[in-house]
Amino acid sequence: MNANSIILSEWETRGPEAGAPLAGWQFKDRASHDLAERLTDLGWIEILELAQGIELRATSFVGRFSIGDMTITIQPKIQGAPFLSLLRYAYGFRQLKLLKPTAYGSSAWDLCELLVQQLIAEARDLIGRGVHRDYERRSARLSDLRGRIDFDKYVRTVGTGAAEVPCTYYPRTDDTVLNQAMLAGLEFAAQQTIDVDLRYQVNHLVKDLRSSISLMRLSGSLIEDAKGAIDRRTVAYGPLLSLIELLYAGHGLSLDEGRNQIQLSGFLFDMNRFFQALVSRFLHENLEGYVIHDEHKMKGFFEYEPAHNPRGYSNSDLRPDFAVMDSSRLVTIADAKYRDLWNTRLPQSMLYQLALYAIAQGNHTRESVILYPTLSRGAREQKINVREPIAGHHQARVILRPINLIDMEELIYRSDPAGQVERVQMASQLLFGEA
Repeated sequence: MNANSIILSEWETRGPEAGAPLAGWQFKDRASHDLAERLTDLGWIEILELAQGIELRATSFVGRFSIGDMTITIQPKIQGAPFLSLLRYAYGFRQLKLLKPTAYGSSAWDLCELLVQQLIAEARDLIGRGVHRDYERRSARLSDLRGRIDFDKYVRTVGTGAAEVPCTYYPRTDDTVLNQAMLAGLEFAAQQTIDVDLRYQVNHLVKDLRSSISLMRLSGSLIEDAKGAIDRRTVAYGPLLSLIELLYAGHGLSLDEGRNQIQLSGFLFDMNRFFQALVSRFLHENLEGYVIHDEHKMKGFFEYEPAHNPRGYSNSDLRPDFAVMDSSRLVTIADAKYRDLWNTRLPQSMLYQLALYAIAQGNHTRESVILYPTLSRGAREQKINVREPIAGHHQARVILRPINLIDMEELIYRSDPAGQVERVQMASQLLFGEA
């Protein structure tokens, strides 16, 4: 391993203890110093420059990137085949055979290359079935009539003796925003991958598509426009756009143009977003008898008094990950938090947030749930009561409920009838407990 290469796990802290690689380390240039501050401000990883050296505090982001002369690799606790299976399930990616299957379960693990390989598979499938074509409105003067004649323009030019007639017509084209986003994403992936074979495959697809599709620069607005263009005819583009979005965001580029944008020399993947997507799909597919609203906005809990809001600030709304409804009645609220709360202490910020969710419900239960991942077989449910501080009356309850990722991965891919029954039971248990 390179002397300047640091490997740590998610949520691990590595300090500049005497004799440690980070002892005495200082960034030599202003750009590295600014990047460290930016990553810390964004919460991707905390990089602290101390008198004794550098301290690194990993968060939910995993991957590999360089800062100055240092290469930092952050590995997820769940790796190899189980992680790949859960990743594909969470985002609806197709199954594929890895080109280098041993590389993704070792210290050389690199999620960026895996996502590029998955992107190639999704793009090939779309191209093989025929990319989506749509009708585009065009106006032109034609000698061979097409579409309908623009009589307003024709009347103004009829006395000129011109042989062409102004027409409006609608030819089918594959130069649509969906295909433009696919092409831009592939072009971006070719620039980011360090695997020569993957770059060759991506460039081959780019060459084929450029013959009839405009090459645009990949941007957050292009991705958002493409996602907004998906309908029942084009749902197959969903996984491909998710991959492009993950690659784009993982290199430090925000979908919100002009905000939080950095160009990262490397790739970082937010496991918190992955875990929320995983839990969301599992609950939507397997919870029976209820409706789940993702990132449901709870209005009116915090409200400025109009007569005492001199700065004109907007009200803040609560937005939990999952609001579970029975008809129009709110039953419970849950948040997916990618942190093993069986082996680490519950941060106070999480407790305060979920306590507010519980109190805001106003129903008789006043409970909220934190769903968190773990690999510990002994992990059990924990309950925290929220009490009124003077008389000690019960106000609400926050429940910490573990999800064993290995068990979930095995259960998701079981095809027998008993497996479906157990998935339904697990979805109910995650939100309502064993009872």
